Amino acid sequence: MTQPQLVFEPPGPGPWDLDPVHFPRPVTAYWAEMHPEPFSLGYGDMMTFYGAPFQTRVTAYVSGFCYGQMRPVPPESFPDRVARAGEVFDRKLWREQAAEWHDVRKPASVLAHHEIQDIDPDGLSDEELVDYLRRCRAHHAAMIRQHMAFTGTAVIPPSDFLVHAAQWTGLPTVKLLGLMRGASLISGGGSPQHAALVAAYRADPAAREALDADEEPGALLERLRREPTETGRALDAYLDFAGFRLLDGFDISNHYALEMPDVLLRAIRSAIDEAGAVSDVEAEIADVRSHVPEEHREEYDELLADARVGYSVRDERGVYSDIWASGLMRRAALAAGRRLAASGRLHDPEHIVFADIDEMCALVQGAASPTADELATRYAFHKAHTAKEAPTHIGDDPPPMPDASALPPPMARLMAALGTAMGEMFGVSEVAHDETVIRGLGASSGSREGTVRRVAGPSDFDRIQQGDVLLTEATTEAFNILLPLLSAIITDSGGALSHAAIVSREYGIPGVVGTRDATARIEDGARVRVDGDEGTVTVLA
Repeated sequence: MTQPQLVFEPPGPGPWDLDPVHFPRPVTAYWAEMHPEPFSLGYGDMMTFYGAPFQTRVTAYVSGFCYGQMRPVPPESFPDRVARAGEVFDRKLWREQAAEWHDVRKPASVLAHHEIQDIDPDGLSDEELVDYLRRCRAHHAAMIRQHMAFTGTAVIPPSDFLVHAAQWTGLPTVKLLGLMRGASLISGGGSPQHAALVAAYRADPAAREALDADEEPGALLERLRREPTETGRALDAYLDFAGFRLLDGFDISNHYALEMPDVLLRAIRSAIDEAGAVSDVEAEIADVRSHVPEEHREEYDELLADARVGYSVRDERGVYSDIWASGLMRRAALAAGRRLAASGRLHDPEHIVFADIDEMCALVQGAASPTADELATRYAFHKAHTAKEAPTHIGDDPPPMPDASALPPPMARLMAALGTAMGEMFGVSEVAHDETVIRGLGASSGSREGTVRRVAGPSDFDRIQQGDVLLTEATTEAFNILLPLLSAIITDSGGALSHAAIVSREYGIPGVVGTRDATARIEDGARVRVDGDEGTVTVLA
């Protein structure tokens, strides 16, 4: 099978910039077809709500890699956006949207997920499965739009706090963002279902011992969740909540938790057995406050409170929206893949996820194309390439950043927050490495030594052992399920507001992100010291 070549032609006029943080590998045909429209619609919802001077962000996939460009509002719309930007800070609109998220959108999303999840795709006829595939795709698209629509609430208040607190104190970003700890429990794997699971097993030593039974992990979890006991009910509720969420990434090429029962089981055991990190965030807040000039301390308190309100939505909008919906779409696709593989029309059931939605449905209905070889080639292409092979920019040269001083004050403040957010999400360190010291961006305070486990994708998750240091290109908020196994995180991509940074802070383990190329410089199995305050990784052996 001949592999397709990487070609990077601009998908349209203007500048296009790469997103290696969310998409470190080529995406599936399903994702490339489905994602751009709901992403752009949701991004536009966010820009309109917050009065930003952009219509939206447009994305396109070039050789499977994600490129995007911002689209400004037409001049006649600019005055309305300026007025709206003023309302943002006068009325603190993020509080309104955060309340909508927690009180309305999140519970409605959970209900919608469960309605789809309660259907067993393996029990459907071919025609019913086609309808189910399209239902899952529509749900997935709606959840992506929702995810993006709440992005402003998730990033503007924390970034506005960063802008002001850095000016007042001169303290590093890792210190300031440490004050967010506890505001986003889902980032550390926390949820009512997880808390109930841990409490139930800690109260029942015999049930905890049963988790160590010498039994195939998937069969063990399935047996234990059916037991008519407190622990059985807690485990069943937790697996219903977390089992079909992706373990990493956003695309359906990534595995959901129940596909990797060994890793899931070990993470559950660790969460029960380990007390977890203890952080006196109130003392940290008071310490930073002592560096703030007296005349700004009241404003510091208010900005920090609002930052934590926004931060509470940061990872939830993914975990409760498209990360769950993506897992359900993958489950439906794999049901189709198993049928096709059983009849000899696929080499492997998983290859179906590299078809687009129309191809999936056509194959279930008996179409001969794409062939098994064609889908196997797409699968191999995905495994063979990473975003390191893609140019950072294609098309025209990026335009200079607009002069914020020329904008009306509310718009200038909004753009400062958004600019800081983008820099802290996608920025990487530019400091040179030494022979044994890799330099990145400090994401989560603390220092820890451990054995590096190089993870290129979900197929590597079963290699993670208790206390390992995760080394990867980038992570998403979905990785929080596995955090109890880790002692530290290192990534190539992403800044102090990237998902890897947030989950490491929330779980209280050191994190160094944005190293550019740590995955190429540190061997799997190496012994390292990760210093989240200094932003360094020292190779010890």
